[in-house]
Amino acid sequence: MLRTEVLPSSRPEVDQRPRTISRKPAGVDAVFAHSSRAVGATVLVITGGVGLFLAFQAIPTLRDYGLGFFTEEQWSPDTNQIGIAGVLVGTLSVALVAMFFAFPLALASALYISEYAPAKLKPTLVSMIDLMAAVPSIVYGLWGFFLVMPHAGEVAVGIQRLLGWIPIFRVTTVDSSGAVVTSDPHAAVVDATRYVSSAFCAGIAVSMMVMPMACAVMRQVFSQTPPGEKEAALALGSTHWGMIRAVVLPFGRGGIIGGTMLGLGRALGETIAVVLIVSPAFDVKPRILEIGTATVSSLIAARFGEATAAQLSALLAAGLVLFLLTFVVNTLAALIVARSRSGAGADA
Repeated sequence: MLRTEVLPSSRPEVDQRPRTISRKPAGVDAVFAHSSRAVGATVLVITGGVGLFLAFQAIPTLRDYGLGFFTEEQWSPDTNQIGIAGVLVGTLSVALVAMFFAFPLALASALYISEYAPAKLKPTLVSMIDLMAAVPSIVYGLWGFFLVMPHAGEVAVGIQRLLGWIPIFRVTTVDSSGAVVTSDPHAAVVDATRYVSSAFCAGIAVSMMVMPMACAVMRQVFSQTPPGEKEAALALGSTHWGMIRAVVLPFGRGGIIGGTMLGLGRALGETIAVVLIVSPAFDVKPRILEIGTATVSSLIAARFGEATAAQLSALLAAGLVLFLLTFVVNTLAALIVARSRSGAGADA
């Protein structure tokens, strides 16, 4: 019977314990991580500093007027009547009109660029959309004043003829006795001056300013749609539009909502275009086709140069309200994009 001897191994013993993997970035990764963290912290500090500055400057106004500052319609410092109820309604009116026009344009443009445009044409279209976002606000304001407003007034007359039974589409005027009556859009001679310099005209100009931002977000989200799912829908017999409805639009739902809200956040704060187009009026006026309105940003821009110390505090208090409003809208948009399938949680 053979006896087998086990010879000692000349190799050193291998450590079988699991290695500890460090998650700390090193080298270039560490530089990038620390730089990004520093930039993010700087943005937060600046944003917080702006909010604290506005809050500190608004204390005298809020102490003197209290809640009446948010319910008073008129802005008349000479009679000690200062409030932002009217300009808040005007701000929302202009922003909602702008999004009414900007949303379908942004969605259609994003879908065409990502799904229909030829590959050679896509870079040009993307550059054109980015160029629209870079056009200064005053250019859009001049375009809206000289080109859009005369034609928008004619469109407003037609809208009142069709939908004048809805309160927001009514246009009022003052008769010889001083009574406020509804303007007659079917009259032989329509008073065209009642239909210009309105929230409707300003909203059209603002829509062209916010559309590129919303389009860019939507297009980026649509481009992240998994090709496998799109090909599977087409393989099952779906048409191109059917594939978009079944795959692309559900995948980019969060991006659509987030891009729209980001555009709304910018529309709330547009200034120069609104100043050039609207005729200032500080009463609560939900009638978007009628001449006269005001927004918070246009109020600050128009009254800042001639404001006294007390009036400056009131303007900064209005700016604080606009700051908080846009901050909430943009934060909600960021949360929606991050929690959507097309956002950061897509792999969860």
